[in-house]
Amino acid sequence: MTFYRTTRLMLSSAAILSFASSAFALDGNDLLKKINDAYPQQSGSIAAESIDVSGTTVTLKGVSVKPAGAADGIKLGDITLTGVAEAGGGYTVDQVAFPNVATTKDGVTIAASDLKMNGVEIPADVTKGDLDSLLFYKSAHAGSLSFTQDGTQVFAIANADATLNKRADKSGLDFDTEVNGVKVDLSKVDDPQAREAISQLNLQQLDGKIAMKGSWEMAPGKIDITEYSFDFKDVGKLDIALSLSGYTPAFAKSLQDALKTVRSNPNQQDAQQSAGLAMLGLLQQLTFNSAQIRFDDSSITSRALEFAGKQQGVSGKQLADTLKAMTPIMMAQLNIPELQNAVSAAVTAYLDNPKSLTVKASPDKPVPLPMIIGAAMGAPQSIPQVIGLKVSSND
Repeated sequence: MTFYRTTRLMLSSAAILSFASSAFALDGNDLLKKINDAYPQQSGSIAAESIDVSGTTVTLKGVSVKPAGAADGIKLGDITLTGVAEAGGGYTVDQVAFPNVATTKDGVTIAASDLKMNGVEIPADVTKGDLDSLLFYKSAHAGSLSFTQDGTQVFAIANADATLNKRADKSGLDFDTEVNGVKVDLSKVDDPQAREAISQLNLQQLDGKIAMKGSWEMAPGKIDITEYSFDFKDVGKLDIALSLSGYTPAFAKSLQDALKTVRSNPNQQDAQQSAGLAMLGLLQQLTFNSAQIRFDDSSITSRALEFAGKQQGVSGKQLADTLKAMTPIMMAQLNIPELQNAVSAAVTAYLDNPKSLTVKASPDKPVPLPMIIGAAMGAPQSIPQVIGLKVSSND
């Protein structure tokens, strides 16, 4: 009797566990559907030949990504999602691991490794217009990436990392991206004149890094890019900063819809005209806060002066003196004395001792973008005053 009771208990328990397992098993098809719903700005679609679910691990097998408007998809292989859990109708994923890439077409080989995303959030509803309706990840990583043409590596990076930080009050997010070990080989450029210039400027092999930092506040749609820099050894560092308001979720959706309309219109000429009008309308919603472009020299300026001077039969110093004398004359044509003096002083100081050159636009209060466009078309001499333009060097 005891044996039969024990057997029935075991079978009943197995049946209950089996039912519970099937009832709470992850729905791989729903997961892929919600990924597609949230796939950045309707820029394409993701398809899988099959989906395997094992506990909290979901494997999308034979994945291909088809960009919007493209005839064929790009095959990626198997993508593994680990630590998958349902969350309010959406999903959270501890890590998304992509397969290594190694593909060759038309003599160009692309190779990438160690591609992954961590802390991924897949929304249940992408129409709410809040931060929780966006496809989100806490960090993303790429290992080595290289482009090789006819056996010669022309571009490569050592690694790249990106992080997104969702603010506690869900008012916005902060982002930070670094691309390290950027290498560019320009020694095999076909054009003889370009190759000669590259050689004289000592730019055959570029080695550097790229970085971007910033934030986005959803309600005012304020995008602050505090750093977007390209820093290359023996060349210099170009750093761009920009602040705009009005890039709200509603604006982003309108932009997506406009682009989608263009892609779906078989008459591309009409589509482009319509898109132009739509963009003009959308620009009405944007406001310019500030911008800055700064270049910190690492010897490229002196080499450029020597190279350009040689082309004209003078020394680099003689060319620099000529440029210093010509700058006030060229600036005088704008009929903006204050800007003329500032630019002339900055150029003179920089050419005498190249350290840094900065162009900054910082109006007293935010300026609607249409006002800037109108000023540029109707009264370009007013632009410096409208946007608070300043030029300085070696500061």
